[in-house]
Amino acid sequence: MELWNRIGRLSCVVVVWSLVGCSQHSGGMSSNTKNMQPPSVVLATPLQVTYQNELALARLGQLLASNDLNSDQRAALFYERGMMFDKVGLRTMARIDFSRALREKPDFAEAYNFIGVYLTQQQDFDNAYDAFDSALELAPGYDYAYLNRGIALYYAHRPELALKDMQVFQQRKPDDPYRTLWLFLTNAQLDQNKALQTLTQQYDAYHNDEWGWNIVAVYTGKQEPAEFIRRIADSTSSNRQLAEHLCEAYFYLAKLSQLQGNTDAADAYFKLSLANNVYDFIEHRYALLELQLANQAPNSYPAELDFEAE
Repeated sequence: MELWNRIGRLSCVVVVWSLVGCSQHSGGMSSNTKNMQPPSVVLATPLQVTYQNELALARLGQLLASNDLNSDQRAALFYERGMMFDKVGLRTMARIDFSRALREKPDFAEAYNFIGVYLTQQQDFDNAYDAFDSALELAPGYDYAYLNRGIALYYAHRPELALKDMQVFQQRKPDDPYRTLWLFLTNAQLDQNKALQTLTQQYDAYHNDEWGWNIVAVYTGKQEPAEFIRRIADSTSSNRQLAEHLCEAYFYLAKLSQLQGNTDAADAYFKLSLANNVYDFIEHRYALLELQLANQAPNSYPAELDFEAE
């Protein structure tokens, strides 16, 4: 049965796709990854809106129609529905609900964090900083506000400030591979060689069985990209998990290709990251932003939408 599951899963998800060859890049990455050739592509069935999602949205709408709710209850319901809208890719609707949550509860740190993420995707960096600052003033221990403010600073090309946030974020859980990766990406804007040395040290000190460390292993040259991609299907037990892993894998392979100067491969990997429809993963959010930046086409939203609390 196990062999049948492996054969069945691989026959459905493995597609061979030739990407353009890698261009040369100045030093900094290991010899194993410097001339990385894009491997065969593994695909999952794109995630779809389920009837459970639809029922949850309908139920939340019914609850919000009640006149018996206080402000805190309404804020919580708007926030919950906003997260559901975000999960299924209805981001404009999500942002409206997060804004409504803030109107009901102006000290809602998590809602400020989401607003900041959306403003970052819109490349409205100054207002994004304000939103993350508000979240951290209300909840100084809110780790992900540090990450998201750091990402906003990273995309605004303010690496010195971004690095401070990423260091706080990584130091609070140093065995988290994704915190390590974002610290590296930020560090690489300043000094790629030093960033790689630090990444290798952190891998040696903290890596464990968590799947994300395989991505770090590729960056440090301890695992071949082609083998990494081939092993993804074998390491997952469901289509959702496969889609999530692929969303992450292709995003970070795209960032690695960027560091190598291979923009064509990076664009292809960003598109593959988006293909899985894992809308609520930061890798999906910023793969879209990366493609917009590459095409000099800032994300735009209706001007009449005001996402700040009134």
